[in-house]
Amino acid sequence: MTKATTKVSVGKNLKTIDLVQRNLAKRKRAEWRFRAYGVSAILFGLACLLILFSDIIGKGHGAFLQTQIYLEVTFDSQRLNIDDPTRDAQVRRANYDNVISQALIVQHERDNKATATKAGSPITLSALDKRQLLNLISTGAVYTIRQSLNDNPRLLNQTVGLWLIADDDVDNYVKNIGHDGKGFSSRLNKQQQEWVNNWIAKDQVRQVFNTTFFTSGDSREPEQAGIRSALVGSLYMLLVTIGLTFPIGIAAAVYLEEYAAKNRVTDFIEVNINNLAAVPSIIFGLLGLAIFIGFFDMPRSVPLMGGLVLTLMTLPTIIISSRAAIKAVPPSIRDAAYGLGASKMQVVLHHVIPLAMPGMLTGAIIGFALALGETAPLLMIGMVAFIVDVPNGLMDPSSALPVQIFLWADSPERAFIERSSAAIMVLLIFLITMNGLAVWLRHRLGRSYQ
Repeated sequence: MTKATTKVSVGKNLKTIDLVQRNLAKRKRAEWRFRAYGVSAILFGLACLLILFSDIIGKGHGAFLQTQIYLEVTFDSQRLNIDDPTRDAQVRRANYDNVISQALIVQHERDNKATATKAGSPITLSALDKRQLLNLISTGAVYTIRQSLNDNPRLLNQTVGLWLIADDDVDNYVKNIGHDGKGFSSRLNKQQQEWVNNWIAKDQVRQVFNTTFFTSGDSREPEQAGIRSALVGSLYMLLVTIGLTFPIGIAAAVYLEEYAAKNRVTDFIEVNINNLAAVPSIIFGLLGLAIFIGFFDMPRSVPLMGGLVLTLMTLPTIIISSRAAIKAVPPSIRDAAYGLGASKMQVVLHHVIPLAMPGMLTGAIIGFALALGETAPLLMIGMVAFIVDVPNGLMDPSSALPVQIFLWADSPERAFIERSSAAIMVLLIFLITMNGLAVWLRHRLGRSYQ
């Protein structure tokens, strides 16, 4: 080989190496860009989630605090119209607004004693001022006074200091008083704000944990509204959904995977199950409205009705996830069991289902979590009714937590917006807990096939 041929060969090799290196560099840059796109998408999603949670928590954390006003209340028997405080009928029908109004007037006179006339005549309030003063106290304060008299009948004709629930406008004002008017407009007039500021200066206003939010049902007054009725209704519906969906879904999945013949009928069933899983949830509400209410004449707004509708909606998802878990069991497990003389039922019950159970539970819990947050199908069957009492059974009228959030978010009062955000926080805690439980069960019950 001549020197010229050798130089040409070396030159071609150098060109090939340069071409390969350029291609490798190009591929590495493309791979880096692809990874950067993926990381950017994840960061963008996390940022949106963080913004969403920050907005919800920022608006709703105040609902867990309740403003109270300290007043010295005189249980005047004449103003209350009570002769015998041990008689429940008289205690229930007593005029508690009268003693609250009198306590406010006395408090106002005491606060303005320095500006009283030289003659010492009491400062009189107009009827409008008295009404505006009384509006600072919640209408639910009468229950506090009545409960105090019920617990201790000796309070009649005595003066006792009590912490009474403030009106929602006062509650909003106290929580936003530090804003100095930036982004906050109080519904209290100047005179009412002056009264509240005076009470704050004298430590007659405090904020405590809002137990009413968790122990009371819905109310037209924001400071008295709670989620207990909706929360209990959601739990009843979830129990019905779990009790029907889980056994039916697993049984259907086992039959389709282990027993059903592969023909046009089973193909038709599989196609329809997959289609039902993609149907909008409001369609299931229309189906429940037509069948359970229209045909079977079942009552509206009861947990049993809501549970049946959520069962129809969740069942396709449970069947699909259960079938996928059964398919994931290796055929060698079945063959080994058959080789030891096990019957078809023994193989399914003793080997297939136990090994597929983690995947089944994971899919089921995720499906139940989705059902817990559904609103559209429940609106179609009348769960939007205004329910105050806590349901005691599956056939008692009730609401649901997502529907309660929907109703509060549509209310014009600012305090209801705060409570709807707080209810969303409670619902998110339930959903995160259920999803975390699904992940834990999958790792806890998962088995290795090796």
